[in-house]
Parts: sequence; structure tokens; C-alpha cells
Amino acid sequence: MDGVLSLFGFPADRPPPGSLTFVDGLPHWIGKEAGTWLIRLRRVFEPVWCTGWEDRAPEHLPRLLGLTGEPYPHLTFAPSARHWKLDAIDAHAGPARPVAWVDDGHDARTAQWAAERPGPTLLVTTDPAVGLTEAQVERLEAWARSLA
Repeated sequence: MDGVLSLFGFPADRPPPGSLTFVDGLPHWIGKEAGTWLIRLRRVFEPVWCTGWEDRAPEHLPRLLGLTGEPYPHLTFAPSARHWKLDAIDAHAGPARPVAWVDDGHDARTAQWAAERPGPTLLVTTDPAVGLTEAQVERLEAWARSLA
């Protein structure tokens, strides 16, 4: 969520298109197109909240992003020797199911995991000051089509 849909790190005098909101007293700059991108991606993916927001994601994000329909499941994270999200992703998706993971925090560990994972895996890394872009949405859609 943060760095993908909730943006940070941009110059204070030049925020990207979007709006400021507060969740549990914390400020979040929600990218203007974030909800549109998710609605579009839901046509070809089964979205899952993979965010430190954990159980707060389905509580707040649909309203903030204008999402309707079935709620997205969310992952819950536990301490891990690997990247903090990998065990939860593996538990949810299993080894063979295709996974497209959009995050601003990909690193060498996530790249290695993706390269070694038996199932098709795509990592899309966002700039936290920009968030998810149309070009990245198009890349995700093309990848999903390539698996059909």
C-alpha cells in the first residue's frame, strides 16, 4: 500500500495528483489513479492486500480507493529470517500459482525468491513518490495475458 497507492517522498511543494487522508491519525497521500488501476487489474488478477496495514487494509482501503465488490483478502505477517512478506505470500499462493507482486520495497532477497520460485512470478517495483503507474498496469496486464 505505502509506496504503491499511498505515496511518500515527493517534494512537499509539488505533490503528485491525489489527496490527503488520515487513517488512525496517520497522514496518507492517496494517488489519484490508484483506485482506477486496481479496478482495472481486478479484471485479470485476484488482488490481495500485501501491506503492513494487514487487517486495517480491508477496513479502510476500499473506501479510500473507491473499490466495490468482494473485499480483497489480506496477508498477515510474522517475523521471518527472509524478507518480512515472503512467508505470507508463499502461504497464500503456494509454490506453483502465478504471483505478480507490486511493491516499493523489492530487494535482492525478493529478486532471488522470484527467480527460484517454481510458479510464474513477476515483481513490479514502484517509486514511492509516484506509486503505481499506467505503464506498470499495462505491464501487469500483458503478463497476465501471456499466462492465459
